[in-house]
Amino acid sequence: MSTAGRVRIRALTLDLDDTLWPVLPALESADRELDAYLRAHHPEVAARWPIAAMRQLRAQVAAERLDLAHDFTTQRHLTMRRAFAACGLDEAPIEALWEVYYAARNRVELFADALPALERITAHWPVASLTNGNADLARIGIHAHFRCHVCARDTGVGKPDARIFLEAAQRLGVAPGQILHVGDDPFLDVCGARDAGLPTAWINRERKPWPTELGAPPDLDLPDMGALADWLERQQREG
Repeated sequence: MSTAGRVRIRALTLDLDDTLWPVLPALESADRELDAYLRAHHPEVAARWPIAAMRQLRAQVAAERLDLAHDFTTQRHLTMRRAFAACGLDEAPIEALWEVYYAARNRVELFADALPALERITAHWPVASLTNGNADLARIGIHAHFRCHVCARDTGVGKPDARIFLEAAQRLGVAPGQILHVGDDPFLDVCGARDAGLPTAWINRERKPWPTELGAPPDLDLPDMGALADWLERQQREG
């Protein structure tokens, strides 16, 4: 029997990107909308930094600023500043640029199973979102389902660092061993949570085999959020 099946689950921590919604379409849309804004308002920057070049610049910033590995927002702010500086412009309109990007980044389309399952789960268990990304639950419209929001930027470390999981446990007021962490990434979510002492549920939508080089498999290997809600309700009925 899995660790999750042997303990009473009293709360959950839940990854966001690629667990509740596919993130790539939103990120690509954000890149396109920022590019359109630049072409309309700062054509010299748009010409120097088309989408592919801007992505390369952001990757360069991330590689140079490993101290910001937990802070995607600041990475993007620095990218915008460098893009403008390379065009001889000392001041980048960061607030306006970021609003264009961030609004598009948060226009996500939830997986069909995500919201119904989230409603079932949060009716009985407190849930903390736990993410390395910068999704805005209020903008997306699902913030009311979460007891708290724990993100790498605010915590100072990201998954798989045990400290972000333990921060979530402290904020939930529940022992790590009684919190089920749910996410799509084998390394960041499953290994990170396991090392922090949390039972783990892998949302494995593509039904991939567990990568054995990462050690022990997750306690639960589930096809979607609906299967998670089913499992939790079954455990509740069985006491």
